[in-house]
Amino acid sequence: MFDAPPPSLQKRKKKVDVEALMSPLNRIPGLDLATVRDLIDLGFSEVDHLRGRAPDALYAETCSRKPKTPRDRLFAFRLAVYVAETSDPDRAKLHPSAWQD
Repeated sequence: MFDAPPPSLQKRKKKVDVEALMSPLNRIPGLDLATVRDLIDLGFSEVDHLRGRAPDALYAETCSRKPKTPRDRLFAFRLAVYVAETSDPDRAKLHPSAWQD
């Protein structure tokens, strides 16, 4: 009786990255899911695993895998390593923009 609306008018469900959403890395303040996914893809599963890592090297590895990685991902990696290495992080540093060059 009723025809389905054309595909251009149908709502498209967004794919949800459940693994990134449920990851302990998602508890790092200021990180978006895309950054969490990149960290998982690099082999990290826990915040503590980021201790002693070089954010620049993480960014370079991500760029080698995904050449169109945005530059702000480097700032997010700097934030993630800072949180992993700091027991009482400064609130002013809990956003990727605080880590820009």
